[in-house]
Amino acid sequence: MINVIPLRLNDANALRLVRMLAVESANVYMTAHAKLRMQQRKITLKQVLCCLRSGFIYESVHLDIKGDWKLTMRHSIAGDEVIIAVAIKQGNQGRMIAVITVF
Repeated sequence: MINVIPLRLNDANALRLVRMLAVESANVYMTAHAKLRMQQRKITLKQVLCCLRSGFIYESVHLDIKGDWKLTMRHSIAGDEVIIAVAIKQGNQGRMIAVITVF
């Protein structure tokens, strides 16, 4: 039996993957915490999706203890700076983006 060793995800490939997944909003999951922070900070879903589709990596991608790749993205939208923490998760349906929190 062959053991498959997953390759490390670098910032360039993570950014490409996030942008590719964010094209389809069904691939983006908003946690309850992120929804609460969006409401408190008056950040819309459209701004979050724009950050995922056009933003840049603010804090480098890293592997967490659960095996998810986490990173922080930043984007300026209509004069507002939006920063979001996301995790790239592997589920039964394939890969998805989980928005953890919004700054």
